[in-house]
Amino acid sequence: MKRAYNFNAGPSALPLSVLERAQAELLNFQNTGMSVMELSHRSKEYDAVHNSAKERLKRLMNIPDTHDVLFLQGGASLQFSMVPMNLLGKDQVANYVLTGTWSEKALKEAKKIGQTHIAASSKEANYTYIPKLEDIHLSENVAYLHITSNNTIFGTQWHEFPDVPVDLVADMSSDILSREINVGQFALIYAGAQKNLGPSGVTVVIIRNDLLERIPDNLPTMLDYRTYSSSNSLYNTPPTFAIYMLSLVLEWVEEEGGVKTIEARNQEKAAIVYEAIDASNGFYAPHAEKESRSLMNVTFTLPNEELTKKFLAEAKEKGFVGLAGHRSVGGCRASIYNAVPLEACEALAAFMHDFYRRFA
Repeated sequence: MKRAYNFNAGPSALPLSVLERAQAELLNFQNTGMSVMELSHRSKEYDAVHNSAKERLKRLMNIPDTHDVLFLQGGASLQFSMVPMNLLGKDQVANYVLTGTWSEKALKEAKKIGQTHIAASSKEANYTYIPKLEDIHLSENVAYLHITSNNTIFGTQWHEFPDVPVDLVADMSSDILSREINVGQFALIYAGAQKNLGPSGVTVVIIRNDLLERIPDNLPTMLDYRTYSSSNSLYNTPPTFAIYMLSLVLEWVEEEGGVKTIEARNQEKAAIVYEAIDASNGFYAPHAEKESRSLMNVTFTLPNEELTKKFLAEAKEKGFVGLAGHRSVGGCRASIYNAVPLEACEALAAFMHDFYRRFA
């Protein structure tokens, strides 16, 4: 079978070796006579998978002992509510930097919980850039400052994080594990798995331990971070297969050389696609301003709708999948997450050069 060039924004590409290993182990995991999907989440076999995923993530991201790793469900969208429910005190204000659709949605949920403040925004420019650090203006009585580290729809990414005297919370769903970061700079990080960590179904939360002490006692059990921290994320049945796949992806990252190697590869992949854009004399127009360009999601438009449709149709015929842009931006989007191979980006750039030569 010929594999597609998968540029889907999420769920997205997984490493081929991970898929092959999951296939090989699907019916008989470690000689149990069962699939990993059939194992009890209380079994020693699953327990090893669960703890391996947690410890490997800590190792790869250099997560300090001051922070815990939790496995939840509900995606980043549930975290839009859980963060303010757990961290926004009665007389406090949740501060948000708006850089795209997902930060807007996070703010919308926080408004249902308590007081909010927009500390900075690039909405007036249709989110073509990340606000400068000096343009972030915090309110009084700040509970936390929330950012979205990478914006899948608009193709922008924070390349320097705010150094603020308040708790920093980040939605890293679309660029976690794609580059080295200082986890200690963040009070809380959350990420849906379906872009860089594995398949959809599990959400990773990295939380500084002292935050657990300020959580109100009137929260529903399953919306309280303490429930997951105190039970090693095993209070109820976790998404066992998704966590198993997460563990395999993390093992793959280690085998590839760790996050530093992955980051260098991601920079190389992005440079190849952006070069095709920049060499087109405006035929491919990037949505994001240059200094805010994402290494994960490359967004661009063509001169008109007719050419866009032709580009996407030809791309599909050549095995490229997921290149249509989001309706908020239009045009095209190539999502080049960790598991998208260098060869796919080279093939896309070659196609873009050829299409430009024929239709510019």
